[in-house]
Formats: sequence, structure tokens, C-alpha cells
Amino acid sequence: MKWLLIAIGGALGSTARYGVGLTVQQWFGDRWPVGTFVVNLSGCFFIGFFLTLASERITLNPGWHYLVPVGFVGAYTTFSTFEYETFRLLQLGAGLRALSYVLASVIAGFFAVWLAALAVRRF
Repeated sequence: MKWLLIAIGGALGSTARYGVGLTVQQWFGDRWPVGTFVVNLSGCFFIGFFLTLASERITLNPGWHYLVPVGFVGAYTTFSTFEYETFRLLQLGAGLRALSYVLASVIAGFFAVWLAALAVRRF
């Protein structure tokens, strides 16, 4: 059953990743990988929110842990894409943009996880 939950979550997460990434990239253009950045940041927030909620506020059936953080968020977040896009920026000679992308992703991603945990604990 856990494999099925992971597969369902993965299908939903990968579909959401494609839709969110594409939509954001269309809004902002392709000069900086903002679509992947938004996906990674929202994935960090979502996993921080869900796991803090599940461990500190509510009791869930263990299946939810396969469906949401492993399946959905695992397919939704795009760290490998993030790494490739950073590599491509460096190949194109855009070292400063690559550095800003890495720093913004890591710092904002950590902040999103922290903010989600704070929100669950506060409300």
C-alpha cells in the first residue's frame, strides 16, 4: 500500500511541479530560473508545514507520510533541475546569476521551512 501512496503522491507532485514551474516562468521570463526557484521554495514551505503539523499538532495515519512528503513533495521539488540550471548559467558565463540563484534558493528555502514550522506552532 505504501508504494501505491508514493506513486499517487508522485504523480500529483510531478504534475503540480510542471504546472507551477511553467506558469511562473511564463510570468517572469527565462533570464533567471524563477519557475524552479518558486517550486523549490514552495516545496520547502509545504514539507516544513506538513511535517511540523503531523508531528506536533495532529495524529495522522502513517500512510500520509508516504503520500505527502515522500510522494508528492519528493516529485514536486526539483533539486536536480536546480543543479542543472546552475550548471547551465555557469556554462553561459553568468557566474553572478548562478551564485545569486544558489544563495537565494538555499537561504529562502531554509526560511520557508522555518516559517512553516513557526506558523504551525503559532496557530
